[in-house]
Amino acid sequence: MPKITLPDGSERQFDAATRGADIAASIGKSLARDAVAVRVDGELWDLGRDIESDAAIEIVTRESDEGLELLRHDAAHVLAEAVKELWPDTQVTIGPAIENGFYYDFARVEPFTESDLEIIEARMKDIVDRDEPIEREVWQRGKAIEFFRSIGEEYKAEIIEGIPPGETLTLYRQGNFIDLCRGPHLPSTGKLGKAFKLTRVSGAYWRGDSRNDMLQRIYGTAWANEKQLRKHVNMLEEAEKRDHRRLGRIMDLFHFQDEAPGAVFWHPKGWAMFQNLVDYIRQKQNAAGYLEVNTPDLMARSLWEASGHWESFGDHMYTTETEDGRTYAIKPMNCPGHVQIFKQGIKSYRDLPYRLAEFGKVHRYEPSGALHGLLRVRAFTQDDAHIFCTPEQITAESIAVCDLILGIYHDFGFDDVRIKFADRPEVRVGEDAVWDQSEAALKKALEVAGLDYEYNPNEGAFYGPKLEFVLRDAIGRDWQCGTLQVDLNLPGRLGATYIGEDGNKHTPVILHRAMFGSLERFIAILLEHHAGHLPLWLAPTQVQVLTITSEADDYAEEVAAELRKRGLRAETDLRNEKIAYKVREHSVAKVPALLAVGQREVKNRTVAERRLGSKQQRVIALDEAIDGLEREVRNRAQSS
Repeated sequence: MPKITLPDGSERQFDAATRGADIAASIGKSLARDAVAVRVDGELWDLGRDIESDAAIEIVTRESDEGLELLRHDAAHVLAEAVKELWPDTQVTIGPAIENGFYYDFARVEPFTESDLEIIEARMKDIVDRDEPIEREVWQRGKAIEFFRSIGEEYKAEIIEGIPPGETLTLYRQGNFIDLCRGPHLPSTGKLGKAFKLTRVSGAYWRGDSRNDMLQRIYGTAWANEKQLRKHVNMLEEAEKRDHRRLGRIMDLFHFQDEAPGAVFWHPKGWAMFQNLVDYIRQKQNAAGYLEVNTPDLMARSLWEASGHWESFGDHMYTTETEDGRTYAIKPMNCPGHVQIFKQGIKSYRDLPYRLAEFGKVHRYEPSGALHGLLRVRAFTQDDAHIFCTPEQITAESIAVCDLILGIYHDFGFDDVRIKFADRPEVRVGEDAVWDQSEAALKKALEVAGLDYEYNPNEGAFYGPKLEFVLRDAIGRDWQCGTLQVDLNLPGRLGATYIGEDGNKHTPVILHRAMFGSLERFIAILLEHHAGHLPLWLAPTQVQVLTITSEADDYAEEVAAELRKRGLRAETDLRNEKIAYKVREHSVAKVPALLAVGQREVKNRTVAERRLGSKQQRVIALDEAIDGLEREVRNRAQSS
């Protein structure tokens, strides 16, 4: 006779073992309809699983975060069932829920095509219509391995062999399909609904290891209802239009090629934008008391071993060995180099805080399948800084960094910013007592600054906890950019000290700080956030001067020369093309200001000004137009 305690504290007595589905039904029809799982004493269970003893329970509904994750997990299983029905020789591997959707990895000789996705999706909807019961079964380990091998599922058998012997082994059956899974799952496939869509196919290595077989990964998205699905699909379509790789081609900013995977070839316009961002950050850092430095790209293995990077990050480092037998690594981070600068000469507590900044080019190996335009690269530039300070200065310096970062994001049009607190990861350096001190100091800074934050457990750097600044863009996507990390480990490992007020040597604290994070990645986010319509001060080509007739060529060159003299990035288009064609072409290329000149403009020393996104144009005096453009750029620079 289990006694069930509900979230509001009320209790219900049942005469025999009961199920989550029965409890939901006893509360109300709408709850029973929306229920997808039940939390029993903190653990998520299937609705059909017997609850035999007293328990505190909570009904999980399809629109909750947990419910949505469960729907997506079930969508992955229905996807696998559909693929096995259509192509029985395909092997299934793993299929988890992910943010906004799900995927499943398959081993199949013939590659899936886009048209296959339509066929698979249709079969998935058939499976939903069948409303097949989803049943949990506990299996004996050896029997499960033998079963999966007997049906040709070698990957499933390998997964089971890696599960600890004492762990309960559960399989879930739906129709003729059976899969290894911890669960929980929906009561039946019909409960999934049809608010899902398959989106793309990609390659993925088995267990994420490039030494293993290449599998085929089918991605999909799933939601609680059709309205949510339509909203997400519309966002995906808008994201495709804003894709920075597409905009990079249209705006002639950069390209990639196979000879340098994950490294950017910056074109003149893209490099102008890149340098504009560097100048912007440099101005901000100088005003905040940072000292800019530059450290070697190649440093000896011994330094990386001393810092702890070799042990924790070695697989991601590019290395080389010289004839004298020494091993060097291309730097994946700037921090050890900054410590070496700090160590030159004796530092006093009066010298702290000591703020070093660098636009440091770093290299980190990423699997080829993970590379994605500017968003995931192997070579990138960090707006990196390290603040050497006393423990008493952590709070004030952390607050100053948070204010600086949030102000910068505002300048670029990001006002929806969330802060995540990431604490100690499983693999880390340093004693727990040191981590306790670091985490407490960072939390105190947030609390004193009055900043809201959420937890991102176990995601800190290997040497210290961190704050992650997450931007929400114009179409609702989140991007993690800047970071602030408190480090009480690295300075001691590398022998950094200062003379305290007591005359003794002390180990400084290091605050690791990046505002854009990676300049390459931030440029991608900017392009997608603004859909290429960058503000005038940031645009790689700020003004394009267009001729209406060839008689205006000389005047157009004069206008462009005057614009450049006033610090504006201007180009001319003197081609023998219709003005409407030129306007359309440069609008597609996202040039923010177009100045058209013809015979009348030559005579009156005027220009016809048109701004990106507007169909209106105004004819104004040349000096007035240039003054206005210069003022717009200068005001942004001053406010920055």
